Formats: sequence, C-alpha cells, structure tokens
Amino acid sequence: MTIGNLASENKKTRKKREIVEENAPLIPKSQESNSEFHEFNGASFSGAVFNLATTTIGAGIMGLPACVKKLGMVPGLIAIILTALLTEKSLEFMIRFSRAGNLSAYGSLMGDSFGRYGKALLEICVVIHNTGALIVYMIIIGDVISGTTSNGIHHSGILEGWFGVYWWTGRTFVLVFTTLAIFAPLVSLKRIDSLRYTSALSIGLAVVFLVIAVGISIIKIISGGIGMPRLFPVITDAASVFDLFTVVPVLVTAYICHYNGMQIFQTFI
Repeated sequence: MTIGNLASENKKTRKKREIVEENAPLIPKSQESNSEFHEFNGASFSGAVFNLATTTIGAGIMGLPACVKKLGMVPGLIAIILTALLTEKSLEFMIRFSRAGNLSAYGSLMGDSFGRYGKALLEICVVIHNTGALIVYMIIIGDVISGTTSNGIHHSGILEGWFGVYWWTGRTFVLVFTTLAIFAPLVSLKRIDSLRYTSALSIGLAVVFLVIAVGISIIKIISGGIGMPRLFPVITDAASVFDLFTVVPVLVTAYICHYNGMQIFQTFI
C-alpha cells in the first residue's frame, strides 16, 4: 500500500465522518443517564405526582379568586386555563432539553442556556421569590392559627378559639415553633421524594379548602346572600384597562413549579 493510497483512504474516512456529523440530530433521541440521575432512582410515582401538585398548587391558589373577581368569570377562567397550559408546555421544554444535555438541576439548565451570569441571576431571583413566598406562608399560618388584628378588631385564630389567649397561642410562639419543629426538619431532607406524605396531606387540605369554598358560595347564592358573579370585567376608562394586568403576577406565581420540576422528574427515572 503506497503513501498515496493511505492519503486517499484518510480523506475518505474524514469525509465520511464529516457527513455523519453533518446529518447527526442536534438533540439526540436517547442518551444514557450518568451518575447524576441515580440519586433519585427508586422513588414512587405517586410521590412524584403529589410533590409536583403541591409545588404547583401552593398558597397562590388563594389568590385565584381575586383574579376571577378582577377579570370576571369568563376571562378569569380562560386566563387560569391558558396559564396552566403555558406552565405545562414550559415544563415539557425544560425536561426535554435537560435530558438532551444530561442535566439534573434547574440551575444547571439555565447555566447551559444563558451562561454563568444568567445562572447567577436566576439563582438570585429564586432566592428572592422563595423568601417572599415563605414570608407569605408565615403570615397565613400566623393569621389562621393564632389570629390577627385589623382596624382595631381582633379575629381569633384556631388555637385562641379552642383554648383561649395564652402565651403559647400567641403569634410569636406559633411561628417559632412552626419554623423549628416543622419547616426545619422538612427542608433538611435530602431526597425530594421524602416529602410525598406531607405533599399528599397538603393536596388533601387544598381539596377540602376548595370544597368548602365552593359549598359556601353555592349556599350564599341560593339564599341570596351574595349576587351572581360578574361574567366580564367592568371597563370604564384607560386606568381600568391597565388595572386588569395586576392579575398577571398572581397567575404566574400561582403556577410556579419550574425550579422543583426537574428534580421531581428524576423520580420517574
């Protein structure tokens, strides 16, 4: 075999390799999982469903009635459904491209897409959002369990209504006890699938809240206690049009689950 033959064979091999690389798909159909994904194996399907549902249906569900009141029944329900569809589609995109890039974390996906600075900006936004959400949760817990005072009128919470006013039914003790005895152990768990039982409990409580709210509304409408809900928004001037956009952050916050979606998805693998 001469040197000329070897050169021609190398050219053919290089040409074939270039053709293969040129026709290769940008996103491979299948990809072997590495060790990053093994940490989440063995989790239950029901646990993943409950965790994803709990992440999506959080305290934001309490703000949806205000959106419907602002927009009216018809546009309000359409906005809720469209936001849910957009959330589902964005989660599908995230999971698809994370599998293609063999990424197991939301931050890693954003870093792969937007670089180091984009990832850092995202992490700062997540911290700010989670801090705000925790503050809202603590306010709700304090109002419901220990009560609240508004315009000089005190509304008793569950503990004050059952046992009376004591130091251990006060707002400070309730919030400190809830943080140390409930929140701290839950956030210390390594695997997100370990939260499946508390997630199932929260979903059950959300269903109870929904049934009670719907039941009270139906009874009030039948008895004439409240009027029929408005079907469309009341628009009188330009300011009322811009006022409708105040429901956007409420709707978006109500469906935020993306930063946990990828970790929950690993429980299906």
